[in-house]
Amino acid sequence: MSDRLEPPERYERNYRSADIDSLLSKDKNEAATVIRPKKSFSSIRKGDIFIAGAFDVPFFALTMVILAIGLVMLFSASYPYSYYKYDNSYHYFLRQLIFAAVGVVAMLIISKINFNVFKAFQPIILVVSLALLCIVLVYHTDLSSEAGESFKRYIKIPGTSLTFQPSDIAKFALILTLAAYISKKADKMHTIKDGFFIPALIICVFCVLIVLENHVSGTILMFLIGIAMMYAGGTKKWLFAVGIAVVAAGMFVAVTNPDILPEYVTDKIEAWLDKDTDPLGTRWQVNNSLYAIGSGSLFGVGLGNSKQKYLYVSEPQNDFIFSIVCEELGFVGAAIIILLFAALVVRGILIALRTTDKYASLTVIGIITQVGVQVALNILVVTDSIPNTGIALPFFSYGGTALLMLFIEMGVVLAVSRKSNQKKV
Repeated sequence: MSDRLEPPERYERNYRSADIDSLLSKDKNEAATVIRPKKSFSSIRKGDIFIAGAFDVPFFALTMVILAIGLVMLFSASYPYSYYKYDNSYHYFLRQLIFAAVGVVAMLIISKINFNVFKAFQPIILVVSLALLCIVLVYHTDLSSEAGESFKRYIKIPGTSLTFQPSDIAKFALILTLAAYISKKADKMHTIKDGFFIPALIICVFCVLIVLENHVSGTILMFLIGIAMMYAGGTKKWLFAVGIAVVAAGMFVAVTNPDILPEYVTDKIEAWLDKDTDPLGTRWQVNNSLYAIGSGSLFGVGLGNSKQKYLYVSEPQNDFIFSIVCEELGFVGAAIIILLFAALVVRGILIALRTTDKYASLTVIGIITQVGVQVALNILVVTDSIPNTGIALPFFSYGGTALLMLFIEMGVVLAVSRKSNQKKV
C-alpha cells in the first residue's frame, strides 16, 4: 500500500500553471458568475435558522421582572371586577398567566432563531397582516359606542371564546417591513422619494386600515413607530420639522373643531378639555383614575388595598391599571415601574446601536419604540394629560394576544442581541 494518500477522482484538479494564470486574469464579475451553486432547501444548514451565543441577560432580566410585577398587579387590580362579572376572582389572572407562560416559551425559542429568518418571511407576514386588517372590517366582534359607532377591532376565533386584535400583528409587520425597506434603500434615504414618500406611503396604508376600525390609539401608535424608524433610518431631518408642524396644525384644528371627528373621539376630547363634563359618563373613568392616583400618595395604601378598583375605575385590568398601581404602591412604586420600563428601552437601544446589521438594528428600534411609546401614552392618559385614547400598558394590561405578540418581539430583540458586537454582562 502506498504511503501517500491519493484524493478520490472527483476531487482531482489537473490544471496546468498556464490554466491557473488565465483563471486569475479573468474579469472578477465574470468569475463571480460561476463560483457557487444555489443552495437548495434540503441543504439549508442549522446555522442558517438557529443562532448561537448568549443573549443579552440584562434585557431578559428586565423583561421578566416587569412581567412578574405586571401579573401581580393584574390580579390585584382585576379580582373585584372579575368576581362581579364572572363569579370567579381569578378569571383574568389565570388567562393572562397562561398567555404569559406560552409567551415566555415563545420568546426563548425565537431568541434562538437567526433574525434573517424574519427578514426572509417579512413579505408573508406583511401580506397576512394586511389581509387580517381587511378581514376585521367585515368579520369582527360586536362592539359599539353609545352613539352607535361600530368598533371593528377584534376577530373571534371560530369554535372558541378567544378573540385577537389584528392591529397587534400589524405593529410587528410594519416594523419588519420598514426595517427591510430602509436597510435596502440605506444609501437613498436622504432623498425625498425613497427616504420620505415611499416609507410614508407604507405607514399610511397601515394607518388608514386601522382608522377604518375606529381605533384611534392604534393609529397613533402605528404612526409614531413609523416616524421613529424613518428618523433612525436616515430621512432628512428638515422633513421631520415640516411633518411636526403639519401634525401640530392638524391636532390644533381637531381640538378646536372636534365635530369633524367621529363622535366617540369628540366626546373624549370635550371631556379632556372640560373637566366638569358629564362626571357620570365620559369623565367617569378618568376622574376615578385621578382619585386613585391621589389616594396613593407617596407610598400607597398597600398591595391589594385599592378602593377604586371596586367598580369605580371601569375595567381596571385594562387601560387604567396604572391608576391602581399608583393607588396601591404610591408614587415610589409607580416611579420604580417607570424606571424599569426606561431601563428596558435604554437596554434595547444599546442592543440596536451595537448591532452591525442595519436591518436587525432598525427592527430593534421599531420594537423598543413601540414599548416606550405605549408606556408613555398610557401614563399620559391615566393622568389625564392627554385625551383618553384607550391604549394598553405593556406587560400589565389584560390581553392575551397582545401579550403573546409582545413576547415574540422581545424574542426578536434577544435574537439580535446574540449577534450584536456588545460585551455580554
